[in-house]
Order: sequence, then structure tokens, then C-alpha cells
Amino acid sequence: MKDLSFYVGVIGNIISVLMFLAPVRTFWRIIKHRSTEEFQSLPYICTLLNSSLWTYYGITRPGSYLVATVNGFGILVEAVYVTLFFIYAPTKAMRAETAIIFGILDVGFLGAAIAATRLALEGEARIDAIGVMCAGLNIIMYASPLSAMKTVVTTKSVEFMPFMLSFFFFLNGGIWAFYALLVRDIFLGVSAFSFSLFFFKKIFISFTFFFIFMEIIMLHNHVTHIIM
Repeated sequence: MKDLSFYVGVIGNIISVLMFLAPVRTFWRIIKHRSTEEFQSLPYICTLLNSSLWTYYGITRPGSYLVATVNGFGILVEAVYVTLFFIYAPTKAMRAETAIIFGILDVGFLGAAIAATRLALEGEARIDAIGVMCAGLNIIMYASPLSAMKTVVTTKSVEFMPFMLSFFFFLNGGIWAFYALLVRDIFLGVSAFSFSLFFFKKIFISFTFFFIFMEIIMLHNHVTHIIM
């Protein structure tokens, strides 16, 4: 069972690394244009906080080094993304906004969370407190794609919700949920299951609008054939 959980965790690490690198194309565009344009820094600041908390959790919880390693990589990648917002934000106001949010979440909240759990808690209580924070933040973050789902429903277009990206995020959540089941980690399990559930909804909506679109095309072709 330990060997199986290790291999599943390694697969989860590989997929997660690819997920962390998914925005590289966007940031290459930012570097080329020397401007962050309309892109927002908040998602990357939140992901940096998320990776930091999970790294802390992986270091604190015995046997969770695979969780710590992949999120440690996530810290490095997200730190680069956030730094690019500081460098290429088109206005001083946007840089200031990024700095304030970064200071509140990635310095203030993270520092307070680490200090409180280190000073006030020990053993399982400390692990549980960190796990609750990690799972809670993940659920809040995973709910953010619901805005994209609303856009799809409103515009009747899946342009804002790429199918393959949603599929790989869903797969990533499924792998980590299976890993959590094998190692009996309830906090990682809740987080990964929530991740899969949100992206399953996105995939379902993508398929729904795809089949509706195909039916419209078939009906249009049928009507055109009758008229001719």
C-alpha cells in the first residue's frame, strides 16, 4: 500500500507541476509586451498563499513529503508570477494594489497562521489546524471558476472555459483524492475531492454546450436541405 501511495503521489506531483506551469504562456506574453494588461494578480497571490500553507502542512504532517515537494515548487513558480506583476504592472496604482494584497495574504495571514500554530498548538492539534486552513482556502479558491461557468451559460460559448485544461485539472484532483484515500489524509481528501467536483461541473457544461451546438448545426443543415 505504501508503494502504491508513493507512485500515485509521484503522478500527482507530475500533473501538479504541469498545472503550475500552465500560465507560462500568459506570462511570456506579459514579458514580451512589458505589461500585465488586464490580467489580475489576485489569483496568483492566492495560489502562492495556498502553496505556502500546503508546504507547511506537508512539512508538519509526518509522511507528507510529496505534498510538501510539489507545493514547494509551486511557491517558486507563483513567486515568479507575482514578481512579474510588480515589474510589469502598467500603473503605480496596480503595483500598489498588488503590494497591499500580497502583504495582507502572503506576509500577514501566512505569518500569523504559522506563528499561531507553532506557538499555541502541538502535535495532532497543530496538524488539524493547518489542514483546516488548507482545505478551507482550497474550497474558496476552487469556487472561483464558477464565474467562468456563469460566463459560459450567459454567452453560450465555452471559449472562456477550455475543455482540455478543465479535464487535466479534474484528473489532477482525482489523483490527489486517490492518494489522500491511500494515506488516510482527510484534509487533502476534502480539498482534492472539491477540486475534482468543481472541474467536473465545468466539463459537464462544456459537453452540454458542445452537443447543443452540434444539434443546432444538424438542424440547420436539415432545414437547408429541405429548402433546396
